[in-house]
Amino acid sequence: MSSAGSPADPAPAPGPRAEVRNTKQRRAVRAALRSQSDFVTTQELHARLQDDGQKVSLATTYRVLQSMAEIGEVDTLRNDDGEAIYRQCEAEHHHHHLVCRRCGATVELEAPTVEAWAEQTASAYGYSDLDHTIEIAGLCPRCRQENTA
Repeated sequence: MSSAGSPADPAPAPGPRAEVRNTKQRRAVRAALRSQSDFVTTQELHARLQDDGQKVSLATTYRVLQSMAEIGEVDTLRNDDGEAIYRQCEAEHHHHHLVCRRCGATVELEAPTVEAWAEQTASAYGYSDLDHTIEIAGLCPRCRQENTA
């Protein structure tokens, strides 16, 4: 797994969902992504699809993941190489991530204190209609233990 680093450029807030064709390839990508617990690159997900015998091209995998990100079905980050990585999150509401920069293990975080701070800061400057992304990167316990062994 590529290591996760900085957040992706903020995507526009998901609006009303456009009509998306539920093709066989989209269902295969969605199922493969659902079976992953951590963020994955498009190439990693495509390899998983190939291993599972799914006939989905790499270009289609890219298009489907980008479409899913645009409508808010998946979260997107950028790894240390600047490559987009994807994960279908459990939470259907706004949340943040704690990501291992070595193995990509991810914890979804509720952060009410951060939300209150963002609201107060924006209000102090007269801003409204907020959106923000916070990703915290570090070493998970397993990678930290491997690092000291």
